[in-house]
Amino acid sequence: MTPAHFIKSFTLWEFLKAHALTLRYFFKPKATINYPFEKMPLSPRFRGEHGLRRYPNGEERCIACKLCEAICPAQAITIEAEPRDDGSRRTTRYDIDMTKCIYCGLCAEACPVDAIVEGPNYEFSTETREELIYDKAKLIENGDRWESVFAANLAADAPYR
Repeated sequence: MTPAHFIKSFTLWEFLKAHALTLRYFFKPKATINYPFEKMPLSPRFRGEHGLRRYPNGEERCIACKLCEAICPAQAITIEAEPRDDGSRRTTRYDIDMTKCIYCGLCAEACPVDAIVEGPNYEFSTETREELIYDKAKLIENGDRWESVFAANLAADAPYR
């Protein structure tokens, strides 16, 4: 069938049907959103930027068990710890290389005290790769910034854990 035959076989009825379909969707509400100004709701299980949480008294939650470091399939977590005077262990170094992280969430699942969590922030970008290596100070800063969201997400997810 040549192109000329195809054009001749396209009838007026088919032409009107095609335009009716177009007009039907033209007047419906748009399926897209105006992204930077409107955002879709996120699931409590969404895995974004990492943060280290603290207890309400200000003490960091991490007990340096190193389960998150051991379970990380991308080997993105590095932890160094030392014992304190009271016999407990605390981290001296807690680094996450976000260029290696695959956002699987296994670190958060492995943590027995919910110290490391992944939060709702998916809009983080940097100019250099070095800025994507999060040290303990950056992780605690993220934890402090998003603590209310972390607590709400963990509470919403608690029946399924």
